[in-house]
Amino acid sequence: MKVESGAGGVEVAGAVAAGERAAKRRRVAAPPGVRRGGGGVGRRERRRRVQADAAAVQRLFQACRAVFRGPGTVPAPAEVHLLCAMIDRMKPEDFGLSPDLKFFRTRDAAEGTPMITQTTIYKCPEFSMVIFFLPPNAVIPLHNHPGMTVFSKLLLGSMHIKSYDWVDPDPDPSVSSCSSSSPSDQLRLAKLVVDDVFTAPCDTSVLYPTTGGNMHRFTAIAPCAVLDILGPPYSIEEDRDCTYYTDIPYTHSSTNGHHDLTSAEQEEQGPRLAWLKEIDMPRELKMCSVQYGGPPISDK
Repeated sequence: MKVESGAGGVEVAGAVAAGERAAKRRRVAAPPGVRRGGGGVGRRERRRRVQADAAAVQRLFQACRAVFRGPGTVPAPAEVHLLCAMIDRMKPEDFGLSPDLKFFRTRDAAEGTPMITQTTIYKCPEFSMVIFFLPPNAVIPLHNHPGMTVFSKLLLGSMHIKSYDWVDPDPDPSVSSCSSSSPSDQLRLAKLVVDDVFTAPCDTSVLYPTTGGNMHRFTAIAPCAVLDILGPPYSIEEDRDCTYYTDIPYTHSSTNGHHDLTSAEQEEQGPRLAWLKEIDMPRELKMCSVQYGGPPISDK
């Protein structure tokens, strides 16, 4: 698929200015981030706890609308730099978030895997803005982002991130990476991009259709809130469904079959490698969606 770059940062700057004017024209409340049902926190307590910034969220939306141009396109470097700088400045308070939100509680841990909550701030064919809430020990399994450019910002908490890119982004379909009895059992070679712990506040990360760690796994250490901006968003109809993987330590052929690489051999290989195997969505993954209750966005 041909990938086209955007026009640059001038159009984005104009869109951001328009967003500031739109936000000023509206009278906006400051609800507590995300809500489900009635809540239970008094209005006075909410105001004391967080103060959402409607103008900041509106500016971010306007920039995204200018940067993302739909399937088959990737933002230009100047646009990526501008959007990263804008997201870097975003704080959890801008969305009305605080660490004591009910989504971070671990009472479900005794019943198994902690529940992950997600809320959609905005979605259109070109991009989506989503926040994920992960209580401690919650895991978003290793998954991909087909044909997408994704900006991620850890707003709250601490998490371990492990990500990969394919060694060969465009493999020959007639050649299998590792012999198997069926396509779903095939192993495909990937290189490790990130394997580290991140704690908010930290810089925005960007992944691209074939680089930047397109396949990643999130594991919450402390309660986390993650802002994800995906362009374009997932779409089964447009062949951008989410695929899950399990990673297997890299082995290579020898006269005696396969053997694991030693540390010295991995050092010689340069990037650390692993086999990725496609799997069904893990049964232990528990995720629910709730209505967005932060500063509203004007798309006019």
